[in-house]
Amino acid sequence: MKNRHFLKLLDYSPEEIEALLDLAADLKEKKKKGIPHRYFEGKNIALIFEKSSTRTRCSFEVAAHDLGMGVTYLDPQSSQIGKKESIADTARVLGRIYDGIEYRGFAQEIVEELAHYAGVPVWNGLTNEFHPTQILADFLTIREHFGRLRGIKLVYLGDARYNMGNSLMIGAAKMGLHFVIGAPKASWPVDGLIGEAKKIAAETGATLEFIEDPKEAVKDADVVYQKIMWASEVSECEQAWANNYLTHVDMRNGIRAVLPNSPVHFFGWERPATTPAHGPGEDSSAVMARFGYSAEEIRALKEK
Repeated sequence: MKNRHFLKLLDYSPEEIEALLDLAADLKEKKKKGIPHRYFEGKNIALIFEKSSTRTRCSFEVAAHDLGMGVTYLDPQSSQIGKKESIADTARVLGRIYDGIEYRGFAQEIVEELAHYAGVPVWNGLTNEFHPTQILADFLTIREHFGRLRGIKLVYLGDARYNMGNSLMIGAAKMGLHFVIGAPKASWPVDGLIGEAKKIAAETGATLEFIEDPKEAVKDADVVYQKIMWASEVSECEQAWANNYLTHVDMRNGIRAVLPNSPVHFFGWERPATTPAHGPGEDSSAVMARFGYSAEEIRALKEK
């Protein structure tokens, strides 16, 4: 996989995705144990952020530094990409200076064009259509807690038409999960992508379901992933669905009531992917302690 772009999970086989997860687990363990792993000393990468982010930027920068790389951060104010310079020109220039380029922004075609002209590996940190790096992080978390991906029931509640719904569906199909979208039909991924995912699932043994009733969708779930539906993005009908089913209270009570004895892990769009929501009868301190946070870390987080 040396010198490969990482633009969308459709470009990678299940075996290659598994290898990336194995590598991530190994690097994470080395960092935890304080074992140096500066494998790319002297290399430099550019991070293009047309959309700002806290966690994505910090993750890329810290990972790059841990691996010995230098980092240059380019936001819309410090880059001419797509303005005075074309995407192709930007890609050619940065490709001569840097050893790799990360892009977080808008249309998938932008990161694809960067990759076409750069001459160095390009990584997708988020586009409107796909968010493959986030799926690697989420799948690593699931594997850490369950010991496997195959057969895990992952339920996605909310608007699934964009990057997270698309990428989770493709990733789950590739890795043999039981993936369920709980959303109004108008908020499902486009038919063409669903068709591709179903073809992949037929080869890998994955199960894909699309259910409009969220309480039906989450039955026997191992992981529930909630996506906020913003009023500016959805129809009045879809917003009513969101108000009825995706509120904080309903996620903790109505949805949770369907799964009284199941060790469900909640993922949330408004929190880091590795931070689960409350279990039955748990306060936030108990949850954080259960997932490895120290008393000092819990105190610091609550003071923020």
